[in-house]
Amino acid sequence: MKKFSILIFSALLFGCEEAPKDQPWLGYGEGDTAYISAPQPGWVTEMKVERGTIVHRGDLLFVLDSVREQAGAQQAGATLAEARASLKQEIANLAYARTTLERQNKLASENAGTPTQRDLALSNYRQSQARVTQLRSQISQMEAGLQSASYGLGQRNIVAQTEGRVQDIYFREGEYVAAAAPVVAVLPPKHVFVRFFVPETQLARIKIGGTVRITCDGCKPIDAKVTFLAAREEFTQPVIFSRENRDKLVFKAEARLPQGLDLHPGQPVEVRPL
Repeated sequence: MKKFSILIFSALLFGCEEAPKDQPWLGYGEGDTAYISAPQPGWVTEMKVERGTIVHRGDLLFVLDSVREQAGAQQAGATLAEARASLKQEIANLAYARTTLERQNKLASENAGTPTQRDLALSNYRQSQARVTQLRSQISQMEAGLQSASYGLGQRNIVAQTEGRVQDIYFREGEYVAAAAPVVAVLPPKHVFVRFFVPETQLARIKIGGTVRITCDGCKPIDAKVTFLAAREEFTQPVIFSRENRDKLVFKAEARLPQGLDLHPGQPVEVRPL
């Protein structure tokens, strides 16, 4: 899309040798496309959008196979349930060990019972305490593991984190996608801007933060802020720099609005400073 836009601009620009001050600067609509990918690899099982579809935050875009992730989440859940059952049983054992130790302490205070039985009761109580602490620590780790497994399972359903129109789809159902490989391209409206070129002889008429008026065929004039101005000039065509061809030098610039511009990428525009 960007190459096509540049070709359009070049065709317009090459037709004029020298730009008078009252002649508009030429440019075209451009957009910062959001390339949406999956954080994990997998096979595409469902594609929920098509080119031209308008998506909003939270909309499901595509689905990857999740057999392995489902199995991992189920195993983590089963292991956690088993550990919780063991903890419940050990808490009951600890209560019994505490009762036994209290009984032996009472007998010892009455000079009854034997030291061996009291020592055994104390040992059992301390072992049960340690076991309860260990199980609770393991359960905390298992809960974190289950959350991680559930999160990984959820990442098989890729939802939009931005909104805009779908520009392209790079993978279809049945294709394998590598991790972080772009699958869907979305152009958010607020990321549409204008790129234009200012002749070197008119550079003093523009500055970052200044306002320009954008016009095009069939659209209302749009006033936008200059947000970018190239630090270096570039030639409009392959020529050797000299004093005689300074008029062929241009500076690339961009203008935007917070809500974006109501233009199409590649659409030719004319820009005038205000």
